[in-house]
Amino acid sequence: MAAESVFLDTSLVVAASVQSHPAYLASLSFFAQLVESRAIPCISPQVCREFIVSLTRAPIGGQVHTTAEALTALDEWLAAATLLFDDQVVQRHWERLVEKYGVRGKQVHDTYVVATMLGNGVGVLATRNRADFDRYVPEGIRIVGPTTH
Repeated sequence: MAAESVFLDTSLVVAASVQSHPAYLASLSFFAQLVESRAIPCISPQVCREFIVSLTRAPIGGQVHTTAEALTALDEWLAAATLLFDDQVVQRHWERLVEKYGVRGKQVHDTYVVATMLGNGVGVLATRNRADFDRYVPEGIRIVGPTTH
């Protein structure tokens, strides 16, 4: 059986990166289980941007990271995960999903995650924010994640 690709949402990546995050242990453990199961972790340029924003913007568990710290942490994820393509195919999927689901405001970011998955043939999403993505299950994605937030 071929290894399954799993898209890592920013919520999971951030939580698994910051020891003082309330969901650190659950998220890190979940990621370790993915690796142990031989899943292929994937991220996108959007996740990279959101990761840096999250770590440098506001305190997470009382900690704000410097730009250098955030970039070092990102380098670790880039070494552990496959960076997916962000191209015209993804853009077309995104536009279709935005129209189909009437997406507005900040939700367009989550829609782009799903579009990236569809454009790259990834069917599994690992997230801490299942409710943000439930509407896209009919598109053929499966949502997984740690059981505690």
